[in-house]
Amino acid sequence: MVDTAPAEPQAPPVQRRPEQRAAPSPGTRVRSGERPLSAPALEHAPPPDPVLAPPAEPHSTATLIGSVQRAMHLLESVASHEHGAPAKQLARETGLALPTAYHLLRTLVFEGYLRREKGLFFLGEAAERLGSSGARQKRRSTVVDALAHWRDTIGVPVYYALYRDGEIEVMCVSDTPSNPAVEEWADFRETGHAHAVGQCLLSQLDEQDRRDHLDRHPVQAVTPYTVRDSHSLLRRLDRMRRMELVVERQEYALGTVCAAIPITFGDTAATLAISLPSQQTDRLLIAAQQLQTEVGRLLGSLAISISI
Repeated sequence: MVDTAPAEPQAPPVQRRPEQRAAPSPGTRVRSGERPLSAPALEHAPPPDPVLAPPAEPHSTATLIGSVQRAMHLLESVASHEHGAPAKQLARETGLALPTAYHLLRTLVFEGYLRREKGLFFLGEAAERLGSSGARQKRRSTVVDALAHWRDTIGVPVYYALYRDGEIEVMCVSDTPSNPAVEEWADFRETGHAHAVGQCLLSQLDEQDRRDHLDRHPVQAVTPYTVRDSHSLLRRLDRMRRMELVVERQEYALGTVCAAIPITFGDTAATLAISLPSQQTDRLLIAAQQLQTEVGRLLGSLAISISI
């Protein structure tokens, strides 16, 4: 935009004689015997030396890290003795002075990582919790890797779900931008009657547990294709054979078809499922059967990881 407003008149520049020096501004300190510099002299004055901040004091991490290392070595040494070990033996195995070992052992006992019984040290509840958490993480990693393998091999999104504490829980989903998972536009827990994952899990329960679930999560229409009432759903579940593939077509999401494979280990009901756009319905059974074959190859490792 062009500014069309008239320019304001400017005052003529002030002329100074070359000999004239600028007076110091109020509050400026002038050293004794020193004359204030003129403006031209300021232009040629050397720049002031940069003010360097004092170097930051190094953190005392060496002692802290060393203490942690020594404590970890003691924990490892205790873990290697199923029937416990005395402080002197632990100090000798870790190369620690006995007073240092005693101090660390007392601290680990206080924090719950060790326990002491009759002069012997054992792993405590806190250390056992760490171990169980690590095992769960490893099992979850096994499932995640397996789902990613099946996703890439078959070319479909893959779901892993459990029935736990009376609820349907989708534990893991593996998809890609080119093969996206179904959007959870209605709560999966409340709509188990409508999708293949929920129907597959409900089919593995006994009649009492099924009715209990449907009392808490009543059947309701999610799409025009959803089963209409609990009686119809229960009849459908009764007709399913044990470990039978469950197929659902647009009952949960319009434009999507799904298939779920039942997996049962002891009292745990689980399922692996896939989904496809309804335009690819002809691929659904082929992909589901391929998933069944793939699951059979990894069933052992999956059984160990089923409780993630």
